[in-house]
Amino acid sequence: MKLNDVQRIAHLSMLELTQAEAEAVLPQLQAIFSLVEEMQAVDTRNFEPLAHPILFLRDLAQPLRVDRVTEENHREENMLTAPAKQDGYFLVPRVIE
Repeated sequence: MKLNDVQRIAHLSMLELTQAEAEAVLPQLQAIFSLVEEMQAVDTRNFEPLAHPILFLRDLAQPLRVDRVTEENHREENMLTAPAKQDGYFLVPRVIE
């Protein structure tokens, strides 16, 4: 990876980088791409993909908590002080034309 690659990536990301910033980012990106190359070099043909990486560590992983409602709906109370509302929603000024 070269400095012009950093500038190209910044342009594609719609970021404005100064020359000094691009030079500072270059070694960081090189390290990231080096790590990616290292991971791609690992032979994974004999392994089944996991739905979630934590499934491999099931004995070590903390169980996920049950997803349940723990608070009551306070919509009506919250809407009492709204300066403008409609159908249970706050009305706000349009900010995008």
